[in-house]
This record gives sequence, C-alpha cells and structure tokens, in this order.
Amino acid sequence: MPRTTLTIACLATITLLAACGSDEESAEATATTTPPAGASGSEPATETTQARPTAADGVRLVGIGTFEAPVHVTAPPGDTRRIFVVEQGGTIRVITGGKRRSRPFLDIRNRVIAGGEQGLLSMAFAPDYARTRRFYVNYTDRSGTQSVVEYRRSKSSRDRADSGTARRVLRYDDEEANHNGGLVAFGPDKMLYIGTGDGGGANDQHGERGNAQNLDSLLGKLLRIDPRRSGGRAYRVPPSNPFVGRGGARPEIYAYGLRNPWRFSFDRRTGDLTIADVGQNAVEEVNFAKEGKARGVNYGWRPFEGTRRNFDEPAPNAVAPVLELSHGDGNCSITGGHVVRDPNLPALAGRYVYGDLCVGRLRSARLSAGSAQGDRAVPGVAKVEQLSSFGEDARGRVYVMSLNGPVYRLAAG
Repeated sequence: MPRTTLTIACLATITLLAACGSDEESAEATATTTPPAGASGSEPATETTQARPTAADGVRLVGIGTFEAPVHVTAPPGDTRRIFVVEQGGTIRVITGGKRRSRPFLDIRNRVIAGGEQGLLSMAFAPDYARTRRFYVNYTDRSGTQSVVEYRRSKSSRDRADSGTARRVLRYDDEEANHNGGLVAFGPDKMLYIGTGDGGGANDQHGERGNAQNLDSLLGKLLRIDPRRSGGRAYRVPPSNPFVGRGGARPEIYAYGLRNPWRFSFDRRTGDLTIADVGQNAVEEVNFAKEGKARGVNYGWRPFEGTRRNFDEPAPNAVAPVLELSHGDGNCSITGGHVVRDPNLPALAGRYVYGDLCVGRLRSARLSAGSAQGDRAVPGVAKVEQLSSFGEDARGRVYVMSLNGPVYRLAAG
C-alpha cells in the first residue's frame, strides 16, 4: 500500500505514530525536561541538559519544557524574552523570561480538529507586531479545511492574545486529512508565505494530473500574500508574484510542484529559502533557493519524487533538490529546520539543521544553489524520538521538538 500517512505530521495519535517510528537505537537517552508545574501564574521552565558530548565542538540539547504535541516554536521580532510553543490540539503557550505561563497565549481548541496530520500547525508574527499586535495561525478547522487566520495580541498583556479579534485571511479546501503543509512564515520581504500540501492520498491523486502541477489549484504550493485587508478583500496579492495576470493560474502561487512542504525556512542573514518536502515511498528531499530565486520554480512533484521519476508526465523546468534521503536508510518523513546563525553555537554556524520523524537523528549541511556539502550527523546530540519540528527565536537560537512532548534548544557542547 502506498505510504499515504507516513508524512512528517503522522502527527500524534499514539497508534499512528507507532506505525511511523523506528526501534533502532531506541535505548539512546534524550534530554530530560521539567514538566509543567503549578496551576496558576507562571511556571518554572528550568533548562535541563544532556550529558556533554566528548567532542570539543559538540552540540547538546537543553530541555525547556514539556508540552502537548508541540509542532512549532517561534518568537516575535525583537522580543528576546519570549518564545511561543504551538500545540497541535489548538493552544499556544508562552515562556516569558524563562518561565512558562500557566494560561495559554491563545486557546482555539473549540475551532480546531486535531489528530493525525490535522490541528493547529504553526503561527507567524507580523513584522510590525510590536505596533499592530497582528499574528497569524494555520489550522485545520472543524470542517476539515485549512484556514489561515489573523489575531491580535491583547492590549493589556503581552502574554495573551485577544481571541475576539479573529479574522479569516485564507481558506483552502483539502480533499483528505493528510498532506496539509501548514507552515506560515514571513519572509525577508515582509510577505506571508504559506506551505500547502497536495490534497492527500497517494500519488497526488485528485484531478487529472494532481494538484501540485496544476496552477489553478492552491494545493502543493508555496503561496505568497500580503495578509492585510485590502478594501473588500481579505488579503492582497503582491504584483511581483510570478503568475499574476496569467490566465488559468492562481496569483497567490509563488512556487509549485510540492507534495507536503511541512516545514520551510528563511536564512535570517541571507534571506535564502529552504523547503523540506515530505516524500512518498522512496525519497525525502530538501530544496534550496537563493533569496528571491524560488519565484515561479517548479519542484517537480508528482512527475518526480526527488530526482526519481514517479510519473511519465511533464514537469516544466523542474528543479532538483539539493539533498535526498532514502527510505532504505530508515527515513520516512523529513522535518525541515533552519540555517543556524546563533553566535553561541559555532559548531553549526551557517549550517542547515534538519531531521526525520522516524530516524530521529539531527543532521546538518551547508547549502548552496544546486548542491549541499558536508551532510553529516550533528555531533554530540542523541536521538530525538518522534521529531516533529524545528523553530527559531528572536536571537536566532534554534529549537527542536518531539511529538512526545519535550522541546529542546540547541546549545554548544
């Protein structure tokens, strides 16, 4: 049977995750974390660490807390005191000055359907968040449709959102429960980018030749919009998008030919874009583009899975990935990370850190247009079981999380 559920967000029912996991090296220890404590006010989030690695240039995991199926970590621009942890079930938690607040920043569990690959999947703070208080979330609503919704932070507290400010920006139908993409992130151009899956099922099966190569569909794409309201419209389409004015194409599309871009990221120093696209039966892939060079790019799915021919169909000007991971090595669902710019983490300086749900090992490589160099395991870091996502705070520190609950920060060994 084709692998239709072994995608990164085989997300978090225990039964489903058991099908995705690997018993290999399961005895290896990961960092221990301090679970939430207390019922009100702020809660301690004491950082705990793995034993230091023997390598002088190693990396260690610092545990910052345990959460309910964490799938994203981020922070507002310029705010070095707070990090926000997105929980799949529909809540966002905030850690302020190292202390976890007991009350969620946002709780929309009554609006979210969660389980498998559905749920509250990410959040993004507007570049002018300090002034406008605007932020955006991507979640599966009660009808099973993916929604991008704007909220505003409370006027009275930096640690609370105003749930009454909800405004739907974009909603896109998704034929099945899997392959939802789900990341929203602002690029260096201050536009909002949205990763969408191909609609689910095996072989991009919806439509004559699927959704990912179909420019009249928002699915299997990287979208780019200005999420601010424009007259009677919920958002604006930047005139510089590649398919603006082209008949039969959705103007929101920035890049296409993606299967399930669960996580992508922008290099905070260069603006370069990296997209980790979850594969099907054989190959996981990482795509890379210099800043602005992903405009209009076709990444090849479904005619190609990585560089492997999947269907004898056209994929005009398809661009090959810079990294491929074989399922023969135990990989099942790639989790994209970040290019590390944390000055306190020299062992990974300028390297892209990523992993796979089933293997759980963190890896890093130096990426450039058309190639990747020095792909290797991150030194000193033990396996992260059920690796779900990576994140980055306002200082550029990088986080990794497990669907089992722990969230870690990468630190020098």
